[in-house]
Amino acid sequence: MSGEPEESTDFRLTVATAALDLFSVKGYESTTVDDIAGAAGISRRTFFRQFRAKEDVVFADHEILLEQAGAFLESNEGDPWRAVCDAAQLVYERFSEWHEMSRLRYQVVHKIPALRDREIVTVFRYDRLFVEYLQRVLPDHPHLEILQFSATVTATHNYILRRMIRDGLPTSVEDLRSALAQVRAQFFGEIVVASFPRGT
Repeated sequence: MSGEPEESTDFRLTVATAALDLFSVKGYESTTVDDIAGAAGISRRTFFRQFRAKEDVVFADHEILLEQAGAFLESNEGDPWRAVCDAAQLVYERFSEWHEMSRLRYQVVHKIPALRDREIVTVFRYDRLFVEYLQRVLPDHPHLEILQFSATVTATHNYILRRMIRDGLPTSVEDLRSALAQVRAQFFGEIVVASFPRGT
């Protein structure tokens, strides 16, 4: 593979894509770390410097996006409620860019119960990231409303993302932006004009 630094996003995504390609052809259980390393053009040792196990490579993009969303929120100096929505949009945009990788992961994870369980936990981490951020910057705000808002943002994001990855329907960040504007209107009474994906 190219000379990308091992800690770079491109490096991790390249290895993850090679792994998911193998999983989709050979099956998850039948693919070894050596197979993945060979397909990615790296050594077994290099693989384990970035990933603790074969399972971790399946969710490499999630780990990257959790880091990026966290950094985005940390740098925000504006409305924290809108920042959470913007962070969700950032995650969606990246998944759109990495659409083929996301599609392959869905195919692999759908067949393996342990991976489905891991994905549920991983998705919950976005919600927890949003809750912890809002609690930190709005320490006097009612905890229940923070929980409700974060859960609604996460569920809205996941619904539209599944339409793209699982159902193969055309969706865009504008669909998510409109839906999240409606979420803010529901919670805070903002007046918005929103459009939604067809077939909802």
